[in-house]
Amino acid sequence: MKVIIIGGVAGGASAAARLRRLDEQAEIIMLEKGEHISYANCGLPYYIGNVIKDKSALLVQTPEAMKARFNIDVRTLSEALSIDRQAHTVRIMDHRTGRVYEEKYDKLVLSPGAEPKRPPIEGLDLEGVFTLRTVPDTYRIHDYINQKNVRRAVVIGGGFIGVEMVENLAERGIEVAMVEFTDQVVASLDADIAAFLHQHMRLKGINLIFRVGAAGFFRNGQDGISVRLTSGQMINADLVIFCIGISPDSRLARDTGLELG
Repeated sequence: MKVIIIGGVAGGASAAARLRRLDEQAEIIMLEKGEHISYANCGLPYYIGNVIKDKSALLVQTPEAMKARFNIDVRTLSEALSIDRQAHTVRIMDHRTGRVYEEKYDKLVLSPGAEPKRPPIEGLDLEGVFTLRTVPDTYRIHDYINQKNVRRAVVIGGGFIGVEMVENLAERGIEVAMVEFTDQVVASLDADIAAFLHQHMRLKGINLIFRVGAAGFFRNGQDGISVRLTSGQMINADLVIFCIGISPDSRLARDTGLELG
């Protein structure tokens, strides 16, 4: 049996390892469009904050180690472009060489993960405005802070990653503001617990701005960014990081004709 798994981070890597334990003879190919597989998402802000200093500590598993341990054909920088369900083939782009080829399968597992939400607001593509989702995102933000000598930052979104992000920016001595559309951080927390967290964050010098969102970003000087909030307030920053959640990457499933929802 030949199995292709599309996606090689948490779900895809776990599925590949489990399948190997169930079937020692199956041919397993795991496709990952990024450079890295199975990494610690929650650790990403701590590399930016210099708490984690070694890049390799972010990686739970490497393609080489997974191949050696589970005998799985791990293909990074390999993007599944389309699926032919009748012919049982996947059309694949090798981003290292630009080659496009087809691979047949007996069984197919879709685990493409999710993408960071990017609302349609002005200035989202300005230099210095980032989303944080992957290891390369982390490297880019870390390097930008060092290269631009960032002193002021705005984090949009008060979920788990947003809270970890402001914590680590503050630890680096950066003046941080967090913008959150609701009236507390981490919506799943009870209000009284969130209040303790708010107090702690404010003691760390973090400016918490609730019940507003980001309405636009504008260049301010050579490297500065002006953040316009839905309230009309403007905040000046050197760096903006979006942490407003994720959306499932359902393109392949939709294009293949699978029922969604």
